[in-house]
Amino acid sequence: QVQLVESGGGLVQAGGSLRLSCAASGRTFSTYAMGWFRQAPGKEREFVAAISSSGGRTYYADSVKGRFTISRDNAKNTVYLQMNSLKPEDTAVYSCAAGFLTWSTVVGGQPRAYNYWGQGTQVTVSS
Repeated sequence: QVQLVESGGGLVQAGGSLRLSCAASGRTFSTYAMGWFRQAPGKEREFVAAISSSGGRTYYADSVKGRFTISRDNAKNTVYLQMNSLKPEDTAVYSCAAGFLTWSTVVGGQPRAYNYWGQGTQVTVSS
């Protein structure tokens, strides 16, 4: 069992930056691939970024590529999402997820592939 707790959300102006953190419980964090997803009001949950268990591979949605960076610190049981050049369309609840995924599954970006989820943190970007 893994428990995930996100933090770092908030209100920021367009063009600004935020760094989200996702702290995981348990001693098996380093065995999970980790992903970030977001959901805006009235929309389906959307894949944002993912990172392999070792941190050696990352994958991004086209909409955030070049602006967002996912990273992880396995010693701290934490995954991060650095978000730069934020746009109003980035406004959503951001959630982290953990799972035992092959890399091909990670690239598929399907929420149902992940086993554990955090409660989410709100990110609001004003224009």
